[in-house]
Amino acid sequence: MTDSAFLTAIADTLYALPGVRAVSLGGSRAQGRERPDSDWDLALYYRGAFDPEDLRSVGWEGEVSEIGGWGGGVFNGGAWLRVAGRAVDVHYRDLDVVEAQVDRASRGEFDIEPLMFHLAGIPTYLVVGELDLHRVLRGTLPRVDYPEALRRSAPAVWSARADLTLDYAEHNHARSGRVTQCLGDVALAALQYAHAVLAARGEWVTNEKDLLSRAGLDPVDGEVVSARPDPDSLRALVRGTRNRGQELVRTAVR
Repeated sequence: MTDSAFLTAIADTLYALPGVRAVSLGGSRAQGRERPDSDWDLALYYRGAFDPEDLRSVGWEGEVSEIGGWGGGVFNGGAWLRVAGRAVDVHYRDLDVVEAQVDRASRGEFDIEPLMFHLAGIPTYLVVGELDLHRVLRGTLPRVDYPEALRRSAPAVWSARADLTLDYAEHNHARSGRVTQCLGDVALAALQYAHAVLAARGEWVTNEKDLLSRAGLDPVDGEVVSARPDPDSLRALVRGTRNRGQELVRTAVR
């Protein structure tokens, strides 16, 4: 089966599920940056209620979560599937929730929610960015440009979190030579600064995979690897990460 025929078939199947109002393609394949082995990331948008049992009944191999099975919030579950020999991720998107976040983002408002595998958590405007970056396959979805109010509000929120994370790392973990905790805080703060930089630029973030490189913070990789397990080295790492992050944020905000 060709990729085109595969995408048509899977989009038709998802769109036919009860409650589904739209289906979109996301990830690298929506942006033309995929590799031959890239997953197929699909979002199904439902109105009112959606029963995951309807997706299970299709019979595709894999795991289908309940609503809220991935922690709740805006990223409220989905499925990891194998369809026609291809890896497929399906994400549930509640249209009422998405529309509420569009409205909040237009006013510069958002929350940061925990999500497994995302060190810094996810901003609730992630689902707004998907509307702009995804390719709609079935149904209709609004297109949303990056709100100016969000460009003004989000950098300060993210950079303040990064500053506090590094303050704690320096005054607690670094001084005591707690390497794992200190490096974990440095990684977290670097991602938080990166969120701030990209928000100031008006660039959507939908995952952390290339977040550091997009923001210009990938030099932190080498500094983390070079850190020695002693307080002076760990303090230097923390301070260097803070200086680099704050400077990148200031430059982006100008």
